[in-house]
Amino acid sequence: MLKKILKIVGIVLLLLTISLFAIPYFFKDQIKAKITEAINEKVDAKVSFADADLSLFKNFPKATVTLDKLLIINKAPFEGDTLVSLGELNLKMSIKELFKGKEEAMEIEGITSKNGFINIIFNKDGIGNFDIALKDNKPKEDTKSEPMSLKIQKYQIENFKFQYFDEASQMRMVIDSLNHEGTGDFSGSKLDLDTKSTAKVSFDMGKINYMKNIALSLDAVLGIDLEKSKYTFKENKALINQLPLEFDGFIQMVDAGQVYDLKFKTPTSSFKNFLGLIPAAYSSSLEGVKTTGDFTVNGFAKGMLTDTTIPKFNIAIASNNGSFQYPNLPKSVQSIVIDTKIVNETGIMNDTYVNLDKLSFRIDQDVFDAKANIKNISTNALVDAALKGTINLANLSKAYPIKLDKPLTGILKANVTTKFDMASVEKSQYQNINNAGTIGLTGFNYDDGNGKNMTISNALVQFNPSQVHLKQFNAKTGKSDLSVTGVLDNFYGFMFRKQELKGNFNLSSNQLAVSDFMTTSTAPAATAATTETKPAQSKKSEPLKIPAFLNCTLTAKANTVLYDNLTLKDVSGKMIIKDEKVTLENVKTSIFGGNIGASGSVSTKGKTPIFDMNLNLNQVDIQQSFTQLDMLKKIAPIAGIINGKINTAIKLNGNLDAAEMTPDLKSISGDLIGQLLSTTVNANNSTLLKALNSNLKFIDLNKVNLNDIKAALTFKDGKVNVKPFDIKYQDIKATIGGTHGFDQSMDYNIKFNVPAKYLGKEANAFIAKMSPADAAKFDNIPINALMTGSFSNPKISTDMKAAMTNLTMQLAKQQSDKLLKKGTSELDKLLNSSKKTDADTTKTSAQKEDIKKKAGDLINGLFKKKKTAEPTEPAKP
Repeated sequence: MLKKILKIVGIVLLLLTISLFAIPYFFKDQIKAKITEAINEKVDAKVSFADADLSLFKNFPKATVTLDKLLIINKAPFEGDTLVSLGELNLKMSIKELFKGKEEAMEIEGITSKNGFINIIFNKDGIGNFDIALKDNKPKEDTKSEPMSLKIQKYQIENFKFQYFDEASQMRMVIDSLNHEGTGDFSGSKLDLDTKSTAKVSFDMGKINYMKNIALSLDAVLGIDLEKSKYTFKENKALINQLPLEFDGFIQMVDAGQVYDLKFKTPTSSFKNFLGLIPAAYSSSLEGVKTTGDFTVNGFAKGMLTDTTIPKFNIAIASNNGSFQYPNLPKSVQSIVIDTKIVNETGIMNDTYVNLDKLSFRIDQDVFDAKANIKNISTNALVDAALKGTINLANLSKAYPIKLDKPLTGILKANVTTKFDMASVEKSQYQNINNAGTIGLTGFNYDDGNGKNMTISNALVQFNPSQVHLKQFNAKTGKSDLSVTGVLDNFYGFMFRKQELKGNFNLSSNQLAVSDFMTTSTAPAATAATTETKPAQSKKSEPLKIPAFLNCTLTAKANTVLYDNLTLKDVSGKMIIKDEKVTLENVKTSIFGGNIGASGSVSTKGKTPIFDMNLNLNQVDIQQSFTQLDMLKKIAPIAGIINGKINTAIKLNGNLDAAEMTPDLKSISGDLIGQLLSTTVNANNSTLLKALNSNLKFIDLNKVNLNDIKAALTFKDGKVNVKPFDIKYQDIKATIGGTHGFDQSMDYNIKFNVPAKYLGKEANAFIAKMSPADAAKFDNIPINALMTGSFSNPKISTDMKAAMTNLTMQLAKQQSDKLLKKGTSELDKLLNSSKKTDADTTKTSAQKEDIKKKAGDLINGLFKKKKTAEPTEPAKP
């Protein structure tokens, strides 16, 4: 019997499980149809979702319908704007709802959603993009029911972002990382909704930021009257950062807008409330903090929120004789007085004003006071503020838990007043800005934690009616010292309107080491467990970017600048910084025994930094400059073995390494024109020249005179093209031209014009017997040399053998022609002297034999090696 029961139970469970898997497939299309029908009947927008799925397992025994990637895109006048984007939308309902007929409404009991974005926009005409409900004036048929009805018991949203933007007022509010849930019975017209919410809020108006990522949380029971659209705060607890608040009153939706009647206050008057207002990122736990005095926030908002009005409100923030001291910190902040009011008495946004009547505190004997008044906030904000006091920076981290790698030191003194309006700031109407006073800093010391330390001995900023003057700035860091003075023209435009920072500065220095101003990054220290198994990894350097907000000129002068392995003397010039670009003008320096002038630009605006430079090298040492500068070494590698001076003009452009800001040699292109001065060649230091010397016996490259030689070359894509240029060695002329690569490969051709006298003793012997006119015909014998391979492993080939053979043939032919001509002449004489005696005939025959012998000796001398003369024996007595 038991086996039978267990078998039946097993079969039932199996059928139930199969049903739970199978039922969603049967009802999926029906649910899709009802959702599509519900959307189409209500919404005038482009709505899409990737898929609709049904699950009986997510919330068993309830059914769950899931819509993936739901999108609602606006039509005109917000064509293409995203109104709603939901990563996932879940509708919870009873399983029995799946069996309802086509004309019956499905009742939704719960809604959850994840990863959503809601984008509310009001255009300049005051029209909102959220009004997408279909306008239907036709009377509805009583017989037809809605496809779906809401009987919500619980709803929840996770990781939502809500964005609100009003184009007319330039008001923007962003509620990010929004998590909210509510539980209540929406089946009746009245209910108590138990809610929990957390979010981060940012608020901007125009170009001014009022709140940025302020952490909010609210746990509240709301009494809801659905018929009157009224929401009343009952039990509630709110936190702004860590500041607690309690609310009392209601918000009600009416046709004209929203009615507010709210009051709020801090539940206690403890000064800890003030510390809780500071974002957690800049504060610490309040546990164990000793406080005295009070801090309260009280306020109300009452009235209508419409297109033209806001509720009247008054927010009072006050503290009297407060103090606090964190545990484990040696100093306290005392005598804290805060008296601030944010008020609107008319319901007109522009009539809102902020009065900071007093803000003061004391650390040890240093007192700091501030006050400010801001009004006309939504149209043309008027600001009137004053600062006065002294702060010992070393005491800040001793009185407040500031997270610093290294402690600060220095004394900051301020006595400044300012009065301006935002319209004048925006339009650069500096005559309407009234500034006065100074801010000074002495003995400031900062350590970045990576071994770099900066000390500012004195800094003084003076505020004048329309400008901010940097009267003094003396600092040292590493091996560097610098002194800066200058003027800022639009300090307030930069501070409040995100405008460019305009100014002109003068910098002087005895010594500047560029490495002192470069950021370094190191990988985090490995633990003992990881050092044995994983190799250390260096942190990737961040690309260096020229700030987009800078629009200034810097005129600089330094006695010594240390850059990499170079020491530059008497450096001067001007830098113009604008639009993420630095333009160099009239830059001069002494280096390599001469002078270098530079002009050009460097831009980091694009993804890859680029440069375009003109360099003029005057009387610089060739060996130093072409061995210490990697770029010049690649352009002219052979120059390193030349001793002497050079004048050269170089134009080049290309890409820069984004992190190191050094030229990417594969990308550079340009041209070079140079003139050599007072030069000598050390061929023994060059593998190439030694190989060339061994192949060319008629020239000693160590004795080549390169003085006043002018050469021109171009380079692009890692290839250098040297235009042909001439050099002379004694009375030998050579023309050199060809190409080489930055990879040291080469393909050069040298064309020599060599007098025959340098080509061997036999040639010299024959030429010595020639007349000057005949010898001159052999002054320029063409010989070609090809240089291939690489500079470190050259391959030299010449046509010397062919040239010598050709020369020998020419010399032989010339002598043969000469003798033949002479013999012919003599034969003519013999034939014409028939009247002479037999004795004369015998004499003529002897002469012909002598001529024949001499011609044979000459030919033999050309084609045979000359025998060494045997020594003659001394005469016997």
